[in-house]
Amino acid sequence: MTDSAAGSMSSSLSRRGFFRVAGVAGTTILGASLLAACGGGSSDTANTIKAAIAGEPDQLDPQKSSSYFTFEVLENVFDTLVEPDEKLQMRPALAESWVVDADGLNWDFTLRDGVTFHNGDPLTAADVEYSFRRIIDEELSNAYKLDAIASITALDERRVRFTVTAPTPNLLTSIGGFKGLAIVNRRNVESGEIATTPVGTGPFRFVSRSPGASIVLAANPDYWGGAPAVDGVHFSFISQGTTAVSALRSGEIDWTDAIPAQQLSILRRDDTLDVGTVVANDYWYVTMNFDAEPFGDTRVRQAVAYALDRDSIAQVVGYGTATPNQLAIPSTSPWFAAYDRYTAGLDRDAAVAKSKELLRQAGIRGLDMRLMVTTEYPETVTAAQVIASNLEDVGITVKIEQLDFGAWLDRQAAGDFDALLLGWLGNIDPDDFYYAQHHSEGTSNSQKYSNPEVDALLDRGRTELDVETRKQTYADAASIIADDVSYLYLYNPSSTQAFVTQLQGYVVRPDKAIRFRNARLERS
Repeated sequence: MTDSAAGSMSSSLSRRGFFRVAGVAGTTILGASLLAACGGGSSDTANTIKAAIAGEPDQLDPQKSSSYFTFEVLENVFDTLVEPDEKLQMRPALAESWVVDADGLNWDFTLRDGVTFHNGDPLTAADVEYSFRRIIDEELSNAYKLDAIASITALDERRVRFTVTAPTPNLLTSIGGFKGLAIVNRRNVESGEIATTPVGTGPFRFVSRSPGASIVLAANPDYWGGAPAVDGVHFSFISQGTTAVSALRSGEIDWTDAIPAQQLSILRRDDTLDVGTVVANDYWYVTMNFDAEPFGDTRVRQAVAYALDRDSIAQVVGYGTATPNQLAIPSTSPWFAAYDRYTAGLDRDAAVAKSKELLRQAGIRGLDMRLMVTTEYPETVTAAQVIASNLEDVGITVKIEQLDFGAWLDRQAAGDFDALLLGWLGNIDPDDFYYAQHHSEGTSNSQKYSNPEVDALLDRGRTELDVETRKQTYADAASIIADDVSYLYLYNPSSTQAFVTQLQGYVVRPDKAIRFRNARLERS
C-alpha cells in the first residue's frame, strides 16, 4: 500500500495496515451480511474470530502479491522458513535451526520434522528450494530481496543450503521478513489452484472466498506450532472505517484495523474493547522527480523540505498517533539514527525564510508542482492538502492529482510526475528501508536518484557483519539521502487495531502482521 505495498508500499509496497474510505454502508446491512456468512452466530461459529479489514486481497498467491490486504489474510495461511517475533527479531519457523559456515557463505537450514501442507503433502527441502527458485526465476515482486543468493540446494529431505555471493547479515530478514517469501506447495502452484484455493502450512487453512465480501479460514488441527484455540477466522472487507467501528462496538465483529484516527478516543472509552497502538516500522514520504525540472536541483528539493511542517502533517493525518521523522527508521527501532537538519533551531517563520532563500538561489520566482496521490490511501490526500498549504507560504503552487492506485503506479513507472506521496511498510532490516529506494540500481528508485557515495555505503551495509559498524554505515547513508532529499520523509505511522476484550492472546505488532495463531475467544 505503498511503494512497498504496491511495489514500494514494501515491502512493500504495494506491501503493506492502511485503510481506505469508500461510501458509507449501513450497519444493518453489514450485520445481515455477517450473519449470513457466519451462520447467524450459531454454536458452530461462536469460536470463530470475525475480523474486518479495510480492503480486499488483490490475489491469493503470496509470492505474487504486493497488497497489504492480501498479507493480512495470508499471514494466517502460509509460513516462512524463519519469521520475525513481536520485537522483529528473526526466529525459527518452518526451519527449526540453521548453521552458517566459517566464511559466511553457506547457510544450512534444517526443517521441522512432520510438517504437512493443508492438502496433506509433506513439507520437504525440495519445497523450500522450489519456492525460492520460483521467486527468483520468475522475477516475482520480492526477487530483489534475494539478490545475494547464488544457489539454493535441497541437501536431503529436511536440509536446504543457501549459498550467498558474500557474507550477508540480513539474509534471515530477506528470506522470512514477511509472507511474500512464503513456502508454497508445488502441486498447488502448478495446477494453478493457488490463485483460488491457496495451500500453505500455516495455522489456518483456506476455506472459501466471496468476492467483494469475505474470506473464510478454518483452523489447521495439525499445525506444527499447535492447533489454534479458535475454530477459524472470517475476514470481511469493510472499506468505510466508521462502518467497521460501528460493527465492532455493536458486537458484529471481533477485530478491525479499519479505524479512522479521529475515532480512537471513542474506542478507548469503551470498556468492552481493547485498543492496541504501537509505532509501526512504516514511513510516509514525498519524493520529487529528478528528471522533471527544476526538481533535479538539490536546492529546490531542500527548499520544499524546509517548507513542510511535519508536525502539522502528522497531526492532521494521525490525530496524535503518527510520529514526525526526517529519516525512514522510527525511534523504536535499534537501527534508529537521529537527524533534524530541516527543523534544528528553526521555528516556522525561520524555516519558511530558509526555504525562500534556497529558491532564490536556484533562480525560482514562482513554481508549480504536480503532487500525485492515490485515492486508495486517503491519508495521502489529507497529507497533500497540508503540504499544499505549507508550500503556498514559499511561493510553490501545488496541484494535487488524485488517481486510483493502478493509474498512480502507471504514472510512477513512466516517470510522469513532479512529486508523489506514498509510504513503505514491511521494513525490518535497514536494507529494507533504503537500498531498493535509493541505490542507483534500486528496483524502486522511481525518482532517479544516484549518488556514488550512497551506493557504496548501501553496498557495504549488505555485507558488514559488525552490528555497530553496520548501524553507522546506514546512518551515514541515510543522512546523505535526507540531505539530498531523495525522499522527503514525513512521519512514521502507528499500527492501531481494536478488538473485543474477549479476544485474548492477540498482539498488535510493529510490522502489522495480523497473526491469530495464538488468539482465543473467551465468550461468556
